[in-house]
Amino acid sequence: VAIKKINLHGLREKELKVNEFMVLKMNRNPNLVNCLDSYLVGKQLWLVMEYMDGGTLSDVISKTYLCEDEMAAIIRE
Repeated sequence: VAIKKINLHGLREKELKVNEFMVLKMNRNPNLVNCLDSYLVGKQLWLVMEYMDGGTLSDVISKTYLCEDEMAAIIRE
C-alpha cells in the first residue's frame, strides 16, 4: 500500500481533497488507483491506497516529456 498525506489547511483545499477521496472510494476502475481506507490524523487526511510502481501521475507529467499522443492516451484511460 501507499499512504497519501493530505494537509487539510484551508476550506477550499479541504473540500477538493475530500471530494477526491470520495471519487476514488466510490469508483472502482481498473485504470484508477484503489483507495482502501482513510484516517484523519491531526490536520491531515491520510489515504491508504493501492501501491503503484513508478510514482504519481503528477510526477510523471512534471518530470517527463509527453508527446500529444501520450497525453491523449493517459487522459483517455
